[in-house]
Amino acid sequence: MLRSEVNTLLTQTGPRTPMGELFRQYWIPALLAEELPEDDCPPVRVKLLSERLIAFRDSQGRYGLIDEFCAHRGVSLWFGRNEQSGLRCAYHGWKYDVTGACLEIPSEPAGGTFHRRVKLTSYPMVKVGDVLWTHMGDSTRRPALPEFEFALVAPDQTFISKRWQECNWLQALEGGIDSSHVSWLHSGGLMSDPLFKGSKGNDYNLNDRKPFFEVADADGGLFIGARRNAENGEFYWRITPWIMPSFTMVPPRGGHPMHGHFWIPIDDHNCWTYSFDYHPVRALTASELQAMREGHGVHSANIPGMYRPLANRDNDYLMDRTAQRRGETFSGVKGIAMQDASLQESMGPIVDRTKEQLVTTDAGIIKTRHKLRNAAIALRDHGTVPPGIEPAHQRVRSAAVVVPCESSFFDSCHEALRAAPGMPPASV
Repeated sequence: MLRSEVNTLLTQTGPRTPMGELFRQYWIPALLAEELPEDDCPPVRVKLLSERLIAFRDSQGRYGLIDEFCAHRGVSLWFGRNEQSGLRCAYHGWKYDVTGACLEIPSEPAGGTFHRRVKLTSYPMVKVGDVLWTHMGDSTRRPALPEFEFALVAPDQTFISKRWQECNWLQALEGGIDSSHVSWLHSGGLMSDPLFKGSKGNDYNLNDRKPFFEVADADGGLFIGARRNAENGEFYWRITPWIMPSFTMVPPRGGHPMHGHFWIPIDDHNCWTYSFDYHPVRALTASELQAMREGHGVHSANIPGMYRPLANRDNDYLMDRTAQRRGETFSGVKGIAMQDASLQESMGPIVDRTKEQLVTTDAGIIKTRHKLRNAAIALRDHGTVPPGIEPAHQRVRSAAVVVPCESSFFDSCHEALRAAPGMPPASV
């Protein structure tokens, strides 16, 4: 179990909180690029780390992420007109550029300089891959742009989606690094989901439901290994990388693409789940892309025009008890992504970790919490730069391998866990 004060430290991410300041050291996803598709398109409301912001793309194609509210009377700039290289407030016409600087106050005398003293909070926003990333921390400590492999491969080799998840970011992240639940919660999906089925690894997951866990340190976080029995005295290892603060990858299956997530706090009770698929050496096929868009694999089917899943807490995730009895789904919820989200959200907005009874298969979760806590305190008390910021820390992969029983998973898979352009993934 976790002490209440540590649970609070890990789950609160607003301004001036230790974990909030930790997140502000990194480039984090703010939007999908598709949300600002062209110059002067409508602005988008953004809430990140409990801050209410507005995002827009100006007449010159520059991206802006600024305080949502006009400095004059506090009106939301979502109602504003995006025109002529700035966002103009709909109330009195005050106009702001992508840096938050006020360009015009129409009611003031011509030639006046008052507008030059008005500036909204702003954060940089840059496109890498199909994601618009922002850095919300000290501009003098801004790191290099992210170099996660899924964002750097050719456009036809990658796909990314997002969904709104109605719980704290940490319990969502912890689901992403927990390999033991796969043998239970996803037992039906392993055999039917078009982005998972047909791999030998599924047999190992379903035939050995008592995995042994081993956790190794990585430069940017952890490698979490889950071991199951294979044939001929060998072991099947699924290795999940976690890069601070909230990047995870799912071990691959057969010839399917690789996939993973970012878990980004909206506020303390909600987060964005960014889910990606990519293949490092080939284009995604038409059937794979169709399956991803339909909500298979790590993706969700969302309400049209929104990023809220069709299956959500308001409709009990469209649970089908008949399908559950037939064994089509273990929990009655359809889809790998929503099977995870439904149970993570069922814990409540922030799970009370003082009531937990953890076991050996929770080794990765326990060590992740320790690393997060130590990094947040070191940053707060000493200004120590946390792991995971350096691009070299981000060049990782997940892996699924069968190795002799006497072999260490980390020694056997060391090269497979490193992102290497042009090299296929280690997958079973």
